[in-house]
Amino acid sequence: MAILGKIRERSLFLIIVIALALFSFVIGDVFTGGGFGGQSNSIGEVNGENISREEFIKLVDQIKAQNQNRGSQMQNVNAAWDNLLREKIYKIQLEKSGITVGEKDVWDEIVKQYSNSPEFKNEAGLFDEDKFKEFVAGIKDASQDDEQSKQAWINWRNYENNIKKSLELRTYNNLITAGLGATLKEGERHYIDNNTKLDLEYVYVPFTSISDSTLTVTDDEILAYAKKHPNDYKAEASRDISFVKFDIKATPEDEQVIKTNLQKLVNDSEEYNKAAKSNMTVIGFANTENVEDFFRDYKSDTPLNNNFVSKDKVNKSIADTIFNLNIGDVYGPYKDNNYFKLTKLIAVKQMPDSVKARHILIPYLGTTNDPSITQTEEQAKKMADSLLVIVKKDNSKFADLAKTLSSDKGSGAKGGDLDWFTYERMVPEFRDFSFENKTGEIGIVKSQFGFHIIEIQEQKNHQKSVQLATFSREIVPSEDTENAIFQKAETFTSQAAEGKTFEDLSKEQKLTIQPAIGLKAMDEVVSTLGNQRQIITWAFNKDTKLNEIKRFDVDNGYAVVKLTAKNEKGLNLGAAKAIIRTKLLNEKKSKIIKDKMMGNDLPSIAKNLNSTVQSSKAVSLGSPILPGAGRSEDLISTLVALPEGKLYKGVNSTNGVFSVKILKKDSPKPLENYTSSKNTVWNLNKSKSSRVYNALKKKTDIQDNRASFY
Repeated sequence: MAILGKIRERSLFLIIVIALALFSFVIGDVFTGGGFGGQSNSIGEVNGENISREEFIKLVDQIKAQNQNRGSQMQNVNAAWDNLLREKIYKIQLEKSGITVGEKDVWDEIVKQYSNSPEFKNEAGLFDEDKFKEFVAGIKDASQDDEQSKQAWINWRNYENNIKKSLELRTYNNLITAGLGATLKEGERHYIDNNTKLDLEYVYVPFTSISDSTLTVTDDEILAYAKKHPNDYKAEASRDISFVKFDIKATPEDEQVIKTNLQKLVNDSEEYNKAAKSNMTVIGFANTENVEDFFRDYKSDTPLNNNFVSKDKVNKSIADTIFNLNIGDVYGPYKDNNYFKLTKLIAVKQMPDSVKARHILIPYLGTTNDPSITQTEEQAKKMADSLLVIVKKDNSKFADLAKTLSSDKGSGAKGGDLDWFTYERMVPEFRDFSFENKTGEIGIVKSQFGFHIIEIQEQKNHQKSVQLATFSREIVPSEDTENAIFQKAETFTSQAAEGKTFEDLSKEQKLTIQPAIGLKAMDEVVSTLGNQRQIITWAFNKDTKLNEIKRFDVDNGYAVVKLTAKNEKGLNLGAAKAIIRTKLLNEKKSKIIKDKMMGNDLPSIAKNLNSTVQSSKAVSLGSPILPGAGRSEDLISTLVALPEGKLYKGVNSTNGVFSVKILKKDSPKPLENYTSSKNTVWNLNKSKSSRVYNALKKKTDIQDNRASFY
């Protein structure tokens, strides 16, 4: 009470402090976040065109709706961004190309997509456009009725807009494809190049003949090469981290407590009742007559399953024991995966493993979306009872009645036949009748689909089946264990911050350091930690320093994370450094080899290189294998265009350098028609049209600020 009094005395002071804190927070956001006319509301830019946060949020919401809220927030954000970029990039190209798509084009495409929908066909089975127009008008007219109808109209408008965009892109891509066509002359050249056969003599010196250790490629040379080819080595900003994981897992002591407490539930026990001021008997699991109440009162961590099961459906390690129990016996506690369990045998029956049956389904209002079903439950029951009387008197009428009256059209067309089905396949009411009665039995059951008149036609593989009640407790760590793991992670973090190295601490505590390399600003998955957007945000925060360490709450534990590298946007070699080094080494090796390729004939060149002259006959682009050199398409594609009889020195290939002489050039016989080859070239060109978007994107000035908001 004294503390409350002091708070009341200082209430005005507290109000002023809180107001000042809020004011400083707002002002700080204005100056640091670009408020008062800044760019804090900009998600990004495409060729200077601003993308507002409001515009982007609407797109993200559309993606969520389309995905029915499946997928993570970042997956929806990234999908919305990709769609927006594609739209903005193509918009410029569409304007340049003069491509326009009108309302009629959109309507015609929508009609085409709905033309096979049965609900819009007339009596003659043809698509009725007027009926479809009424359907669309109905969606629009109802848009003001309620929120659901409003959303339906918004979805329709989005659908129309997507159709328009799709048509625009299709038209544009068709223009690109047409521009990538092929002529008969190109077809002829393709045919000749691919079928020309060459007899060759050559001297081949692979780059591997010169050891890498004899040459030097400096970092400056690698950087200079990358700067000459900046588009090949552009990279997004990225971060590298290392982390150790502290898993919160139940200890053996925790498991023993859970097991002991579960054991106490098996038998009756005495508990003191404060209201009655006396001991009362609490009925245990073994003696309870109402298993459902027991599960509810003691809150089992797995639900009660009343299904009968055969022996092969029970955990193999306990199946023999369970099937030898008497009704009412309890087995356990036993460990099964991450649970301790008690299993009680409730009932035993001889049941088939599969049944063949047929049915007639009579629905009523509320059991189906079919608007033609208007009869009440009472009316449907009366009809089902009448049909039962008929088929019991003469079951030869069953098939015809199913064909004409069953709302299950699939089985109805086959006289109600459902063929063979297993215990798990049918809804409980249908299943219980089919498996617990005998062959030839006919009866009615009610399910969520309506009333079923069922005839059991055949049953097979009768075997002992049991009904079990399995009460469970999940194996979870205790509060003491959770606190101990938290303290361990906290201590590790503070010691690392105070100067002990991340590596030494991990070694002392036998923890495995795991790296996560090349994390991007809009990533959310961090290696084995899964979705951890918080870690990505921290790593990219401008205030987070290199080698800084922080603890994070993650699924089932804690992660202590160290920021090990900041790679900024722009020229970023990374893994490409080794590739560039190899390329530059090969260039230097090529020069050395070419300088030694002296002589006016192959034997002289071979002698100077301490090599041999090799030969190969009938080499072509279709068969480009050269002894001692392997696949050499790059060399053959060069040689097919050159005259025979000449010596060509210092010809580069992927893996080495050639000096080569074309002894004979055997061109293929001309064709009467090169249409087939022309089509081959055309198809090859068409496949390149898929690269158009990436090429356009590469040329587009894109500024991405999403990481500041998500």
